[in-house]
Amino acid sequence: MRAHSHDGRNGSNVAATMRDQSEMELMLKGYGLTTAKILYHYPDHPHLLQTYVWQDYDLAPKFPALLAFLDFWQTRLDGPLHSVAYSHRRLIAAGEWRKVDGELLLH
Repeated sequence: MRAHSHDGRNGSNVAATMRDQSEMELMLKGYGLTTAKILYHYPDHPHLLQTYVWQDYDLAPKFPALLAFLDFWQTRLDGPLHSVAYSHRRLIAAGEWRKVDGELLLH
């Protein structure tokens, strides 16, 4: 998963930063996997709702990539947003890394 290429004003710097780094580098910098379930009004039939699922690496609690995508949606796409539900999971947490002082090899 990589940053989405769009013209979001606030997200263009975030997207450029994410494009230049590996997934491991992003995880070590605190990025986690963010999934958003976006409900929006269907453009031709506003009484109907459609679902869109967005997923990318992002930084909690400010979520700059998700907010940039939502800003892009509202300024450039048809289909007004109804609601957004999201979840976020850091894939590497501080408690998962430990310093090892020695190594025991068994043959």
